Amino acid sequence: MLSVVCRRRAWQQPATWLCVLALTVMLGCTPRTPEPAKSSGPKPAVENVKPAAPAAKPAPEKPKPVTDRAKPMTHHVTATETPVKRLPAAAPAKHVSQRAAPAAATLAQAPNNRPAAKSPVAKSPTPEKPGKTEMAAKPAAAADMKPYTEKIAGSDVKFDMVPIPGGEFILGSPAGEKGRKNDEGPQVQVKIEPFWMGKCEVTWDEYELWGLGLDRQRRQVLNRQSTAADKMADAVARPTKPYSDMTFGMGKEGYPAICMTQLAAKMYCNWLTAKTGHYYRLPTEAEWEYACRAGTKTAYSFGDDPAKLNDYAWSAANSDEKYHKVGQKKPNPWGLYDMHGNVAEWCCDQYVPDRYKQLTASGKVVDSPLALGNTEYPRLVRGGAWTDEAPLLRSAARRGSSKEWKQQDPQIPQSIWYFTDADFVGFRVIRPLRRPTPAEAAKYDLDESQKAALIDYKKAKASNE
Repeated sequence: MLSVVCRRRAWQQPATWLCVLALTVMLGCTPRTPEPAKSSGPKPAVENVKPAAPAAKPAPEKPKPVTDRAKPMTHHVTATETPVKRLPAAAPAKHVSQRAAPAAATLAQAPNNRPAAKSPVAKSPTPEKPGKTEMAAKPAAAADMKPYTEKIAGSDVKFDMVPIPGGEFILGSPAGEKGRKNDEGPQVQVKIEPFWMGKCEVTWDEYELWGLGLDRQRRQVLNRQSTAADKMADAVARPTKPYSDMTFGMGKEGYPAICMTQLAAKMYCNWLTAKTGHYYRLPTEAEWEYACRAGTKTAYSFGDDPAKLNDYAWSAANSDEKYHKVGQKKPNPWGLYDMHGNVAEWCCDQYVPDRYKQLTASGKVVDSPLALGNTEYPRLVRGGAWTDEAPLLRSAARRGSSKEWKQQDPQIPQSIWYFTDADFVGFRVIRPLRRPTPAEAAKYDLDESQKAALIDYKKAKASNE
């Protein structure tokens, strides 16, 4: 009867509950608590639930396969972890980003005159193995004083550089030396910093990459994109085209470049610096004689006897009235060829006849002397040439340029780039071990008179066109 009553009445009414409770007590029964509406069945009593068996838990040493496969989807590989092998596609992406960033940073920190010759992305340099850009930026040390070969990017042209140790020597010749002239004295004690010097004189192969713009023309013909170094080198002023063959039929490939002015030789050095990232310039007079003597105190680097000159030099006695390919004779003790003869070589000094007298006035050792230029003539060449007799090929012999070296130049105005009558003048380059500051480098670059001459020449050429 109780069940019938409960099903027919509103079960949720309070009065009903009181009634049911009373009847239940009278009958000795336990009431059944109604489940919430959302429950689909009775909730088990807590005391009836047994603890889970240990086997039901995943053992720590035996993770479930699902956990291992899911981990790479959310895990980030740190610097000390090994990338997950199951996802080979993710590893190359991280590899590229890590290597590309240092390459860009290297270029940003590199000096302006030493950009990479090729794309850094293609070569993918790493911090552990820096590219040439970083090496060029690193200060040179005494341990770096070794011979090396410089290859000019974008061409097959290369040249050798020889290390010249720093030290002191006596500049000039003693009063009793045969063939001596007054401008070679009095002798003066000079200190020289270490540098590299070209093993041979600059050849036409090297010079015309700049002088005739062959470097730029080659890139255009081959449709090669210019690098940052190329653009800097292209910005260096170049000579106008010569009105005739400046070799005068004596030979070109492997022969020394000739007939350039000191201004032109300096500009070539600026181009070479931009192109290679190594600082190149003309030697000073003191540096040139120091390298020529190579530790000797005799008239020539091989002794005092001019009869041996044929083994070491091209002079008027054996040249057959022409210059010759570089490096055909014996070198001096430091491995430099043609320091005596073949072609006379530009130094970056003004020629001052009483220069040594000026240097000895202090009575002290003179550190790296340089006679700064202030007039177009005379400028200094050393070493003698294929046109000269033995006395002019001595280590101490000096010579100044003159206006007659342009006598046959028909141009108006006469060229600032060429000496049409100086088919006996060339040059070689040096690279100081210690890279100079910008202020120091400016002393060896175009002086004020040369800068003014360059500006005037450009204006005159523009007005004639």
